[in-house]
Amino acid sequence: MSMVDLGPQARIVAELAQTVGDERPADPTPCPGCAVRNLLGHLLALSVAFRDAARKDLGPTTDTSPGAVMPDLGPGALAELPEALDELAEAWRDPAAWTGFTRAGGVDLPGAVAGAVAADELVVHGWDLARSTGRSYRPDPGALEAAHAFLLAAAEAPSRGDAPFGAVVPVPSTASLLDRTIGLSGRDPHWRP
Repeated sequence: MSMVDLGPQARIVAELAQTVGDERPADPTPCPGCAVRNLLGHLLALSVAFRDAARKDLGPTTDTSPGAVMPDLGPGALAELPEALDELAEAWRDPAAWTGFTRAGGVDLPGAVAGAVAADELVVHGWDLARSTGRSYRPDPGALEAAHAFLLAAAEAPSRGDAPFGAVVPVPSTASLLDRTIGLSGRDPHWRP
């Protein structure tokens, strides 16, 4: 996987989060059992974790499995999200982030794969947030292509059942790249709250 500038997608997610503000924090999301406030908390935690993974600053933020806790958006945390997203994007602009090995979610993986996972997280959770709150969503094309490539490879892997994805939701090949990506992530592209 080649380098992708995660900055444009990080900005899209930050803007979505800022438009949500404090409204409807308990509303459902496409993530089962996850309310909007949990999704925002997850976005903050993953931004820090993938920033540290890019920097190869391994420790508690990169060792924690994403399913270990249901994050929640604490007081003032929404204000921290844009900065964390900016730091994530900046860390992945360093070519060294894409080389060697790193860790994210307690899993050791090549830097290029971790970068693709970061793109996937930003694209899919950006969609989750937009869909949950009725906002329009147009992901960054580079991040969307990286997310699709990563999820397509994951869908074809024999260990798919062990991955943090649900079963692939069939989507017509004529559907948009975003809808096909969302289907590969185990979500129904037609999901509504």
